[in-house]
Amino acid sequence: MLKHADVWRALDKLASEYKFSASGLAKRAGLDPTTFNKSKRITPEGKLRWPSTESIAKVLSATGASFNEYVSYIGESGGAGVYRNIPLIGFAQAGSQGYFESGGIPTGTNWDEIPFPGFSDPKVFALEVNGDSMQPVFRDGDTLIISPTANIRRGDRVVLKTRDGEVLAKILQRQSTKRIELLSINGSNEDRSMDIEKVDWISRIIWASQ
Repeated sequence: MLKHADVWRALDKLASEYKFSASGLAKRAGLDPTTFNKSKRITPEGKLRWPSTESIAKVLSATGASFNEYVSYIGESGGAGVYRNIPLIGFAQAGSQGYFESGGIPTGTNWDEIPFPGFSDPKVFALEVNGDSMQPVFRDGDTLIISPTANIRRGDRVVLKTRDGEVLAKILQRQSTKRIELLSINGSNEDRSMDIEKVDWISRIIWASQ
């Protein structure tokens, strides 16, 4: 079982390898310098606080470290069962029948698999980017990790599937009870607005492996 202390120890190890203190690493990643302070790893009420996937992604981007490198430090800490396999298909396949049930939950047996940390949402799945329609944020061959259960807020990057089978990766601008408005990730592509009743499911992108 992955332990709270293992995850934080791995983050400290990563900081050390790249010649940062915990606060220096947070600052380099564009976060509040106190984000990784030891005093913030447990709340005043005694609740364990875990680093978010977004903060770890920013750390990896800032240092140039790979996700596998970070996970290897968890292994050094004695964490067991770090990886589990999650479903993977190409982005172009996601609009086909037989891959999702209601709510965007993966289903069927035609998925490939890739390893991902065992502490992740058990319903996450992965989509491999095809082509250059999402550049410069996401490039051909990148893997997007999607969570059907994560809360979605304005400004989040999302994947949406329409009832007509169209699959879009966009930025949520606004959602009401009747309509949803989406901004393009690639500035050369059009923004989209549609009736909510035309949406089959929408899920948040929680990670991008590049």
